Amino acid sequence: MKIAKIILSNKEKLYLQKRNLTKSFLKAERHILSGNLQAVDFKIRQPKKDDIYYFRINKQFRALCRLIDGVLVVFEIDNHQ
Repeated sequence: MKIAKIILSNKEKLYLQKRNLTKSFLKAERHILSGNLQAVDFKIRQPKKDDIYYFRINKQFRALCRLIDGVLVVFEIDNHQ
């Protein structure tokens, strides 16, 4: 699976800034774009037919996204605890 780009809405950018997660997100983004998906625990959520993926930003936060033609579209950042 090759991911060429990650798209983040302004709502998610603001969420990251308020919680000082921008640096952690950029690190996770570098791992994903370089193909190192295990470093961020990139997985598909159940049920698989919904085609929703998630990856770890840090121990506490996860980003929910959809994969559309090699572009990862983040639609929610979730407190995993």
